[in-house]
Amino acid sequence: MRKFSAIASVATALVLALAACGSSEPATGADATASSSAQAVLKVGVSPIPHAVILKFVKDNLAAKEGLNLEIIDFADYVQPNVQLDEGQLDANYFQHRPYLDDFNASKGTKLTFVQAVHLEPLGLYSKKITDAASLGQGATVALPNDATNLGRALKLLADNSLITLKEGVGIAATERDVTGNPKDLKFQPLEAAQLPRSLEDVDAAVINGNYALESGLNPADDALVLEKAEGNPYSNGLVVKAGNEKDPRVVKLAKLLAGPEVKQFIEQTYKGAVISATS
Repeated sequence: MRKFSAIASVATALVLALAACGSSEPATGADATASSSAQAVLKVGVSPIPHAVILKFVKDNLAAKEGLNLEIIDFADYVQPNVQLDEGQLDANYFQHRPYLDDFNASKGTKLTFVQAVHLEPLGLYSKKITDAASLGQGATVALPNDATNLGRALKLLADNSLITLKEGVGIAATERDVTGNPKDLKFQPLEAAQLPRSLEDVDAAVINGNYALESGLNPADDALVLEKAEGNPYSNGLVVKAGNEKDPRVVKLAKLLAGPEVKQFIEQTYKGAVISATS
């Protein structure tokens, strides 16, 4: 009996020693969720330029220090990044401004949320046939982006530069029906935004979104005949997530980095006014 008791005592001591070293069971509940969230890849849909370039700078230089693992996915259009975000194939996207997002939510019934403004891509008027806007001839054809928010934005750019006049108070909601004065009898040709740079061969001028201008080798600061002003501009591009995911720790970390001084400096040094930081 004494021998049995001694063996039992040794066994008990061994169990207690193992317990003192900590459980080998995996973490459960909130601890496991937090650990998984910190390590999980954050999939972000972007336009190639400048969004992917800016986000790659974050991934290569800043993300690891924050324990952030980014996967950057390029898109050539303005629709699929929102569709895939809504469907859960993406965790976030970074390609659009707030007015476009608001219009997309209203027309598609999605619930996507703007989290953090990052940069402004000034909309510009470009041409391969003339060197200044005043030289647009009578009856000239001008291509415009065909999505609702950028169409209004393009018409406002033309109005701000005295090429047309718009109905009073219409602002960025303008359509071709709101043109009240057109002294040069300009002809408008709405096209998908991505097609606008290619249209320069066929039209007299085109109003082109900043990212597509950059992708096609145009420099807004140097090549645009007229260019949007940054001051008071509502069209800053930023980080967007599905409603309810704004406080995801990965999203919070990425938003903080995108609004930080390192990204601001990178934008200023890389694009020299062709892309403008949205942070002060």
